[in-house]
Amino acid sequence: MERSLSPPASSFKTSALAVLELSKPVTWFPPMWAFMCGVVSSGQLNLQNLPLLLAGIVLAGPLLCAGSQTVNDWFDRHVDAINEPNRPIPSGRIPGRWGLWLAIGWSVAGLAWAAALGPWVFVAAGAGVALSCAYSAPPVRLKRSGVWGPLSVGISYEGLAWFTGAAVMLQALPSVYVITLAVLYSLGAYGIMVLNDFKAIEGDRKMGLGSLPATLGPRKAAWIACITMAVPQVVVVGLLIAWSGPIYAGLVGLSLLVQLGLMARLMRDPKALTPWYNATGVMLYVLGMLASAFAVAGLS
Repeated sequence: MERSLSPPASSFKTSALAVLELSKPVTWFPPMWAFMCGVVSSGQLNLQNLPLLLAGIVLAGPLLCAGSQTVNDWFDRHVDAINEPNRPIPSGRIPGRWGLWLAIGWSVAGLAWAAALGPWVFVAAGAGVALSCAYSAPPVRLKRSGVWGPLSVGISYEGLAWFTGAAVMLQALPSVYVITLAVLYSLGAYGIMVLNDFKAIEGDRKMGLGSLPATLGPRKAAWIACITMAVPQVVVVGLLIAWSGPIYAGLVGLSLLVQLGLMARLMRDPKALTPWYNATGVMLYVLGMLASAFAVAGLS
């Protein structure tokens, strides 16, 4: 009997699952949420703009965020071979240099998709891809820094995604109100990213990565994270009072007050309580983002 030259269907399935795992869909939510905040802040959320909305969500999550995860996994493949050998690249489920080609292809696809959605969308996407490469790739490799690494992720996941949501819907440069909120919530997201580094303290110390929890210890890092999350929200409350009145400012302020109470508990044992805070305090943070977006939706 003549042997079939076609690969078995199971191999295609295995490869597809490996690529999906490489893209880490669980990480798509933060930029997609920030993108939706940008959409809301544009004041253009309506059925007529639904195609733009859907195209932008694809850009924020399955293209740009997934591409950045692929870039990171390719340049982390040697570290993952020690710490996470079952990841798709070090395990060989994505063999050879296919991880590199996927990283390049995903990034180029995201840029092409962004270009079709408008010039300001392309500018934001280009900045995001550049930050993704700077974060993961040598010689820059911002992830080695406890300052520039979390800041670059916060800018990409919150600020650029927020800007993109507004730019997609407006098909123009967003207003100063939108840009200001995107910048402030990016700075606050630095604290979220510092807390995210708590799960890898031992690994970061072994690999010489300078995350704040690894270099300063959990308590000092948690103080920095809490302060950098709280201060931008205080500024947002003040700006919303001036821009749109007390209602939305009150909602963001109430959210911040509850966060401060949760932060007080977090400081009792930062290392153990960080997952709990991520499920409570960070959720309030992102709900405040949405309230702020509604506050400026009618401003231009």
